[in-house]
Amino acid sequence: MLTLPATAAEPSSAEAKKETPSPWLFVPLFSSSPKLDTAAGGMVAYMHRFDEKSRPSMFGVSAKYTTSQSLIANAFAKTSFGEDHHRILGGMMVGDINNDYENYLGSGQPLSTNDNYSFAFLRYLYRVEGDWFIGAQGAYSNYELQGQDPSSSEILDEMGLVGYKSGGVGAVIMHDSRDSDFKATKGWYLNVNNMAYREALGGEQDFDIWRVDYRGYWQHGDGNVFAVRSRHQFSNDAPAGAYSPVYIRGYTPGEYLAQHMSSIEIEERYKLAERWTATVFAGAACLYGDSTNGEQLNCGDSENLYPAWGAGVQYLLKPEAGIVVNLEYAMGKDDNQGIYLKMGYSF
Repeated sequence: MLTLPATAAEPSSAEAKKETPSPWLFVPLFSSSPKLDTAAGGMVAYMHRFDEKSRPSMFGVSAKYTTSQSLIANAFAKTSFGEDHHRILGGMMVGDINNDYENYLGSGQPLSTNDNYSFAFLRYLYRVEGDWFIGAQGAYSNYELQGQDPSSSEILDEMGLVGYKSGGVGAVIMHDSRDSDFKATKGWYLNVNNMAYREALGGEQDFDIWRVDYRGYWQHGDGNVFAVRSRHQFSNDAPAGAYSPVYIRGYTPGEYLAQHMSSIEIEERYKLAERWTATVFAGAACLYGDSTNGEQLNCGDSENLYPAWGAGVQYLLKPEAGIVVNLEYAMGKDDNQGIYLKMGYSF
């Protein structure tokens, strides 16, 4: 029997170490828009797979600073363990944000605001059957909104927009047959959840929020993917500051608010090379129900519709986890637009 030397039969420890991908991830963050000026920062994360059947878990921190002297920082964890029977998502965020709006909430008035907030969130999911999960979640936020000048403060008072404290708990039902959390090429995702905010949980007002999030992915051609997302948020008895925002690229969350919001986006992801893709996307959001000034809004009025379109290019930074660095440009109506450098596809 011929026995090969260890150096010929298997790679050296140095070679094995070189072939093992680093668990650390660094992604630069950048965004620029007429609403929030220019922001730059970074994200540092640690990747870990608890077992072969579980999805990659991520633990990280990120921070951004803007030319309007705003600061946003957060810490987060996204985990899958126990052969992907258990998933935990949690995070904390703090921010001190200065905004200058030309037409705040469609009032026709310019507004300068300062938002100080802290936020904590935790969600646990358990796989009950196939790709279906059930779980629970909780959140607490302390949000302070104030004008940066006397005229802006007066506008906020007239519109009834004030800061608030809220603490809530809720239930989650989720389906997830995607082949990846970060770079899905097939399958579909559905998340239906609610948050019951109550004074007994540390809040200042009782109100409810319901959310529905659907995403579908279809692979075609040589590595191309067509993706769809439909997102909805409904509120009941919520303070104006907790109304549903426009959740779509190209718009600043929080500038346009109403009782309810629905949106849909479509995206084509075209494979350029082994690690490079390009995207084109389009979509629209609608605000309806009560407005912040008490008017009734509906989707039949074009003033309540917020279209968006754009394109981007992505680089596959960590193939083993499906992590991409994404540079996108998005445009909406009324001079709403933005450039974003971030981790991951938008959905």
